[in-house]
Amino acid sequence: MRIGTESGLTAADTHGILLRPEHEVLQSSDSLEWQSFYASHQREAPYADTFGGNDHHLIIVHLNGPVRIRRELSGERREARIGTGGLFILPAQRDFGVALMSPLETVHLYVHRKLIAATVRELCDDAMDSVEFLPRMGEHDPLLEQLARLACTMIKERQSDLFADSVARLIAAQLVRHHALAKRVELPRITGLQPSQIARVRALVAEKMEAPISVDDLARAANLSPIHFARQFKRSTGRAPYQYIIEQRVERARDLLRGDLPIAEIAVRCGFTHQEHLTRIFGRTTGVTPAAYRRSLR
Repeated sequence: MRIGTESGLTAADTHGILLRPEHEVLQSSDSLEWQSFYASHQREAPYADTFGGNDHHLIIVHLNGPVRIRRELSGERREARIGTGGLFILPAQRDFGVALMSPLETVHLYVHRKLIAATVRELCDDAMDSVEFLPRMGEHDPLLEQLARLACTMIKERQSDLFADSVARLIAAQLVRHHALAKRVELPRITGLQPSQIARVRALVAEKMEAPISVDDLARAANLSPIHFARQFKRSTGRAPYQYIIEQRVERARDLLRGDLPIAEIAVRCGFTHQEHLTRIFGRTTGVTPAAYRRSLR
């Protein structure tokens, strides 16, 4: 989702919990320029503090435990013993206080407010101002836990904003469906895309191969909302939109590797951010590096 934050979300866009000196950040998406959400994996030391509201929605997933947590929110204090997989969900623009009683390993996810608003427009009859997002403390949501652990793998693999956007959409949809009070719309049946819609999507990907392509772009080509498009596209093709884009970029790279263009130039022409990005994705898809693939053709 192109939200106008050219450099992507970073720790500077968070509450500042992770900037405290006693915490050890193991990995984060700071340098990956993910626009739809921010992720970090850290060991937190015991601390107590208060924080002002943030523009984005926070999800914390506990990777170990149990630990005791005290939270102050809207004038109410609550204390709980939270085990592995327990959640701490804080909606945007909510001041809060927290006290962590013992060391804890966590994943923090910040989901961009604009993605949440777009998801509400797709999934709810209510206007954004009428939707109440629910704070959570200790509850379990297996999908959010799975996506938080996936985010750690994504950081390690330095996944692109395209992949991150698809994961952010799953997180946003889960928040709206299961952690908010709203009148939800009934989603259209999953019947697949029409041949004309698939043709327009394929033409767009081929035409814009060198440029950043988002699910929003593909959905507009098919004249559908992003969530509806992603469901119908997977029904028609058996894969997610981002997977299709990656496949097409790798296929274009295979064709160009038959010539003499420098691999760095091929990376740019196929929409990869740099040569290392192409090498990583090409290797994961084909089992060989671009250079090795080129040598095999000679």
